[in-house]
Amino acid sequence: MAGLPVSIVFTNNVSLDFLNHMQLSSGSHCVFNLKAQLIFVVAYRRKVISSTIERLKEIFSEVCRRDRVRLLECSGEEDHVHLLISYPPTICLSNLVRKLKTISSLKIRQEFFNQIRRMLWGKRFWTKSYFLISVRNGATTAIIKRYIKINGRIDIRPSAIHPRAYARGIPRN
Repeated sequence: MAGLPVSIVFTNNVSLDFLNHMQLSSGSHCVFNLKAQLIFVVAYRRKVISSTIERLKEIFSEVCRRDRVRLLECSGEEDHVHLLISYPPTICLSNLVRKLKTISSLKIRQEFFNQIRRMLWGKRFWTKSYFLISVRNGATTAIIKRYIKINGRIDIRPSAIHPRAYARGIPRN
């Protein structure tokens, strides 16, 4: 049994050349390449990020580094932020999102209170919702923005992501 040849079967026309060019990470018992796109929207769609975008990038990269997550891209506009992350399979994404939103909201409100206090009501900086999608290799924030941008603004409702979402029983609200 020990001398039998091993054959590797790939589905979906995946070649060995493609696997050689992938950036794989490894854990103690696994090899992985997991990427996700996150979109956070400012509460009330207020345009407050213009002066704070560089600080937000620093905060996000610090939180990601603590949780052994790589922040590949971070971009945004005045009312929302896009994050492209690479994460290990041991990370619970909902906990990561909670940490990213909580810490960034706290630090931005502390450091830029005078600039944003007139634009935001209450204590929230981000909306309660967020958009999370798994990303294939080679996808960037520009590619994903193209699919979910509607009428000049990001729409994170399920019907905006997939045109037939309403027909599949996903509510539009």
